[in-house]
Amino acid sequence: MNTKLIFLYLGFLSLSLVSCKQNAADSIADEDAAFAKERARLAKVGFPEMTFVSAEYDFGKVNEGEKVAGSFEYTNTGKSDLIITSAHASCGCTVPEYDKDKAIKPGEKGVLKFVFDTNGKPENQNKTITIFCNTKNQQEKVNIKGYVNPKNGSMMNPASKNAPELKNPGM
Repeated sequence: MNTKLIFLYLGFLSLSLVSCKQNAADSIADEDAAFAKERARLAKVGFPEMTFVSAEYDFGKVNEGEKVAGSFEYTNTGKSDLIITSAHASCGCTVPEYDKDKAIKPGEKGVLKFVFDTNGKPENQNKTITIFCNTKNQQEKVNIKGYVNPKNGSMMNPASKNAPELKNPGM
């Protein structure tokens, strides 16, 4: 009797797993179809366009350990609502903040904010934030750059000893 219950249980478990895989595959196929349909619609009516006032932020020169906060202003210069799905920095030292769950209408402005933690990041810095959105290219990029004056005892490139004097990044 126990053998029959075990086989019955294994049969039920196998059937459950197969049906779960099918539902997951159907879900992915539905998402792909919805994405393709939306891209086709945007191609007809016109994609949103993310136009930045400046796609580069130069924070100048700061001391290691400081947190640099800044922002990138942009306008949707396209013909459809702009939707940002995510934004990721090239390293964990930079944290972007964007308009979540908000459609930026054509002609409207938005702001992508960021904080760059300079701790452990001496000397010249170049960071990229990639913005994933519904523009034609599906992603846009902005750059952050500047010089971080090393803490005492930090390793420093001898060629960078002639770095300019510290200046206030204007925040």
